[in-house]
Amino acid sequence: MAHRPQNKVLQETASIDRDSFEPAYAQLAGILRQSMADGLLRPGDQLPSEAQLVERYGVSPMTVRRAINILADQGVVVAEQGRGTFVKPVAMSAATFQLGQLENLFGNREGTTVQLLEARIIAADERVARKLAIREGKRTIYIRRLLWNSGEPAFYHREYLVYDPTRPIVEAELEVTALQQLFSGSSESLLKHGEISIDATLLDEEESRLLKATQPMAAFCFEHLFYDFDDRPVSWGWFIGRADRLRFTTQVGLLLG
Repeated sequence: MAHRPQNKVLQETASIDRDSFEPAYAQLAGILRQSMADGLLRPGDQLPSEAQLVERYGVSPMTVRRAINILADQGVVVAEQGRGTFVKPVAMSAATFQLGQLENLFGNREGTTVQLLEARIIAADERVARKLAIREGKRTIYIRRLLWNSGEPAFYHREYLVYDPTRPIVEAELEVTALQQLFSGSSESLLKHGEISIDATLLDEEESRLLKATQPMAAFCFEHLFYDFDDRPVSWGWFIGRADRLRFTTQVGLLLG
């Protein structure tokens, strides 16, 4: 990474508020981030040294180090041994796209309804058995449901669950309760973690009919694999949504108020 000469100009009016409930290290990290957003510190610039920040803001070396660590964890600066800490350039590879539309759908219990189309016990075929780490032929619960939002079909969902009457997740999944808790971050979630992948696809005849789309229609497929607190797969399935009703946006770089 090419570095610019050290830029020592920060927000002249910024200071640490000793009466604030916000820790001094968090305030300092915010001041430095704002300086980057304002263009006072630009990509490739070296941050002022620890000693300079200690003197400028009247804080301890430990406070400065904690502030720099926060910025490093946030991916906006990089420390190079023996050289200093530098502002990272904007990188498209660092962009992250949030599943905000899915989160809003599951979090909006009043505006979202779930239509259960089918729920039955079936024997796991080779693909299902591989995904759920069970033997082929073992019983699983197969569920099909249609999720409506504001009176329009939003997603068609198909899912396979490991059949185990002792697991409360089976009952919860029938009404998507566990999924709502997973997207909302509820502490009541019965799932430990999950993997989600997004692929582009075309709606088949059944999907087009349920989602009120005219073929051919592009779509997004959200495949998910959820695990319990014993790190065992418990649910595998996928959501299909019309591409013309989904949009993913993100921001790169720093944009502060």
